[in-house]
Amino acid sequence: MASQLMNTGSSVVEAVAKARASFRSGRTRAVSWRRSQLEALKRLLKQEESAIFEALWADLRKPRLEGYLTEVGFVIKEIDDALRHLDGWMKPERKHTSLLAQPGRSWTTHDPLGVVLIIGTWNYPVQLLLAPLAGALAGGNAAALKPSEIASHTSALMADLLPRHLDPEAVAVIQGGADETQALLDERFDMIFFTGGGRVGQVVLEKAAKHLTPVVLELGGKSPCLVDRDASLEVAARRIAWGRFSNAGQTCVAPDYVLVHEAVELELLAHLRAAVTAFYGDDPRTSPDYCRIVNDRNFERLSKLLHDGEVICGGQADAKERYIAPTVLRGVSPDAPVMRDEIFGPILPVLAVPSMDAAIEFVTDRPSPLALYVFSNVEATQQKVIDRTSSGNACINDVLMHMVVPELPFGGVGESGMGRYHGRWSFETFTHRKGVLARSIHLDLPVRYPPYSDGHLALLKLID
Repeated sequence: MASQLMNTGSSVVEAVAKARASFRSGRTRAVSWRRSQLEALKRLLKQEESAIFEALWADLRKPRLEGYLTEVGFVIKEIDDALRHLDGWMKPERKHTSLLAQPGRSWTTHDPLGVVLIIGTWNYPVQLLLAPLAGALAGGNAAALKPSEIASHTSALMADLLPRHLDPEAVAVIQGGADETQALLDERFDMIFFTGGGRVGQVVLEKAAKHLTPVVLELGGKSPCLVDRDASLEVAARRIAWGRFSNAGQTCVAPDYVLVHEAVELELLAHLRAAVTAFYGDDPRTSPDYCRIVNDRNFERLSKLLHDGEVICGGQADAKERYIAPTVLRGVSPDAPVMRDEIFGPILPVLAVPSMDAAIEFVTDRPSPLALYVFSNVEATQQKVIDRTSSGNACINDVLMHMVVPELPFGGVGESGMGRYHGRWSFETFTHRKGVLARSIHLDLPVRYPPYSDGHLALLKLID
């Protein structure tokens, strides 16, 4: 089937109406349809892997390994988990029935929500569009997808491939920019799943409120990384550098800044510098494994942050290539511009603190982040940081890797977002858990019916 490019208000209305009719026909509810769509999505990812890698390289200069680990392979893992557990997730769950409702049976079932809108973003333009879609399909929904126009090559590829592999009556792809997004948000959906920044998230929430549409917001924030004096510093530095500089730092759960015990600050900085050289060589500009900034606007924003502290490594920038070197900063003021908003680029401020208690206070004085990382070999320290801080997710002695565990819910808290997905949590997000009671007609106690009496009240209290 030819690719579908929806970029006018009328075509948006038509696409949503078609998806609505498909859902109302009832066919998306069938487990056979759900499985066939998940399997088709998996085939797409495998058969079109090379084309996907080419689009990711064109948009972000993303290396193939990162493209597989964080995009193609990530979504395949989500699909495999859904296929493995779908029958169990869909099975009604028996519940205890109180004496007052006897004789009867109680259970819960999962209803598809209907037609859902999934708005992806540009930094992981495959994962952040298709991983939610896997959950929506597992839940038996029709869907409208809005890929990010900033990752234009990947957006065009998704618009071409998805209608050719999936049910085109139930899954629509709408390309375009702000106008198309506004047209979509003017439509009534049964759920909106948005990944992106907080400012646009507020707009999505406001638009959804007009239809009382439930919303999942996967936002971001300044995810802190706490390193205590007892941490294994070489391993910590290697993992932090990988998490910060993969995808040129354009990752919503990347360590945004480091709070390190002052006793080991210089040692950690030396290991960070060594890790950057080991990963990307003496000149990361020539490394085939180092990404580029997605567009000129983000390049200009990041360039202004490069010297908000002492440059330990990096600091170079090239506007023509949209290249910003992996940069580590020391001696950064908590009030510096680089510490005000999420960096979303390859710049890592390192701030020294006198203790983990001071680090915890620093974190709790700021909005709850999407992720929090702590490096320590003392279990009591690990637990103290986890217990006394608020974050969407947390990871001990590593970064980012909590994302690859489907059994863990992923999502924000407070300003970093609302709602959860991955694995079973995606199925729960894209379905409504409905409670059902089935009563027998062979026993109908008169105590619940007027006219009431004191005896009725006494009996009701006894039964209840």
